[in-house]
Amino acid sequence: MPDWLKSVDQPVYEAITRELKRQREHIELIASENFTHPAVLEAQGSVLTNKYAEGYPRARWYGGCEYVDQAEDLAIERVKKLFGAEYANVQPHSGTQANMAVMMTVLEAGDTILALDLACGGHLSHGHPLNFSGKFYKVIAYGVNKKTEMLDYDEIEQLALKNKPKLIVAGASAYPRTIDFKAFRAIADKVGAYLLVDMAHFAGLVAAKIHPNPCEYADFVTSTTHKTLRGPRGGFILARNEFSKKINTSVFPGIQGGPLMHVIAAKAVAFGLALEGSFIEYQKQVVANAAYFADCLQKKGYRVVSGGTDTHLFLLDLSPKAISGKEATAVLGKVNITVNKNLIPFDSKPPAVASGIRIGTPAVTTRGMKIIEMEKISDYIDLALSNKDNPKELESLLSKVSELTKGFPLYPQL
Repeated sequence: MPDWLKSVDQPVYEAITRELKRQREHIELIASENFTHPAVLEAQGSVLTNKYAEGYPRARWYGGCEYVDQAEDLAIERVKKLFGAEYANVQPHSGTQANMAVMMTVLEAGDTILALDLACGGHLSHGHPLNFSGKFYKVIAYGVNKKTEMLDYDEIEQLALKNKPKLIVAGASAYPRTIDFKAFRAIADKVGAYLLVDMAHFAGLVAAKIHPNPCEYADFVTSTTHKTLRGPRGGFILARNEFSKKINTSVFPGIQGGPLMHVIAAKAVAFGLALEGSFIEYQKQVVANAAYFADCLQKKGYRVVSGGTDTHLFLLDLSPKAISGKEATAVLGKVNITVNKNLIPFDSKPPAVASGIRIGTPAVTTRGMKIIEMEKISDYIDLALSNKDNPKELESLLSKVSELTKGFPLYPQL
């Protein structure tokens, strides 16, 4: 088969080739990133890209949808089985659009939402003032306890009783601890609120049954399909059947037109892979790696927010090391270790600088790395940050990182 891209568009081909090289040679520690299976990539790059399919299976606005209907049916049935849900919509293009669709289903402009503050681990789509959620709705933020840096359910309850939100959002993009969905359900019931759980980050742990399942307690559950689920970039919504018609209408024609059928087919493949037994072992290793990694850094004198992690990620407070998250990200990038700067609870620095970095283990675990490698990487991080102004030491570290990544291909299961 000819290499069409190389012959048609050399600049784009080169960009993709370089990105592949970067992924192979860098240690990927961004908690929201992963390496998806080649079968997922194949489905996403398929002829389904050509097909418009506004509507839903067997209720499309266009003809010729019988085969894309099959793909969407598979995605729906597999994700429902994966999480024990009554209803699923697999069309949202992202987790943010999944959240938007749920909010449009049960809220009117100006209604009150209670959600986790961004600085304490929340997500933009949970009420940031520049996001649709912050612009359309009145947002009351809850945080974490200043001492434990964990959710304080009594405080959340008091905020709910005081503000009477119509929707309570649980879930986060940078909170390392298990969330008590039962407690959130009880709070929502006390004030007559709907409960939305955004499990975008930890959905893979839920699928593997090593993390509580929010579907048991929430009215709505949203998620992305990448991150710990190891699928294509996209979103989905789970709910009880009673909300199916309203959510479907909120997604289409509410916020989207034609669904991306090639991405939905890729979602179906990822859900199928997540139903396999090996996926459970993978998720167990993800969590074990994160816990050990955090412990290794704590032993080196770094402060881990909340003292550790129950999930796939943790936050490193770099304040005691007199280095910002922004600077640490740049220094680690020089030795091919990829992280992202991140606010820590009660951060004194602005978001663009931040006092911390977020570290996740899904991608390195996909490559086959285990706790031995987590110890090595923690050594590399410490050496890099301790020698940030020493070019020779950083060059030596770059060689060590290169040697490590050579032993772990992106797809070791193949």
